Amino acid sequence: MDIDAMQTVEQSQQEQSGGGDGAAVARLNAWVAITVALLATFMAVCKIKDDNICQAMQQAQASRIDDWGFYQARNLREEIARATLAQLGVQQAAALPSQQAAIAATIGKYEALAKEQNSKKKQILAQAQADAQQYDALNYRDDQFDLSDALLAIAISMLAMTALTHKRWLFWIALLPTGFGVVMGLAGLLGWHIHPDSLSALLS
Repeated sequence: MDIDAMQTVEQSQQEQSGGGDGAAVARLNAWVAITVALLATFMAVCKIKDDNICQAMQQAQASRIDDWGFYQARNLREEIARATLAQLGVQQAAALPSQQAAIAATIGKYEALAKEQNSKKKQILAQAQADAQQYDALNYRDDQFDLSDALLAIAISMLAMTALTHKRWLFWIALLPTGFGVVMGLAGLLGWHIHPDSLSALLS
């Protein structure tokens, strides 16, 4: 049986070419696997922090609702005290001199009550406003984590397509949402003031 030297050389070149492509694919798959593993770990850390922030938001919201309830109660007591003062003023004007002292003492009592409720009402109002500010600040960071989660989910989907198609250019495109997602996650973790308001409004 004769051996064709040219055919042997062509087969050798094809095997070498196939081996090179296989090594490139293996390297690409390795990079995809490493990137996905790192992103999954980062997303897990962000998820823990985001869950804690959501719990703090719920607590701030509950506190704000309670504060406004107490505020309305104090306001109602103050209004009742002032209405009573108005009635006592009318009674005092028409009362006999022997009744003036008793009415004056009652007026003093309700004036003190009205001032006390007004003072406590202002304190509760300040606390309710502080709770609202805390909720807004926590919601700001929650939006950052939400955007990070969405971007990294898109990145992982693109990396999955990269592993299936073995397209290197798709891997580099997947790094774009990866980078933005990591930045938003770090912003939530470290308290950076990065917040795309338009995108958050669109997704809310």
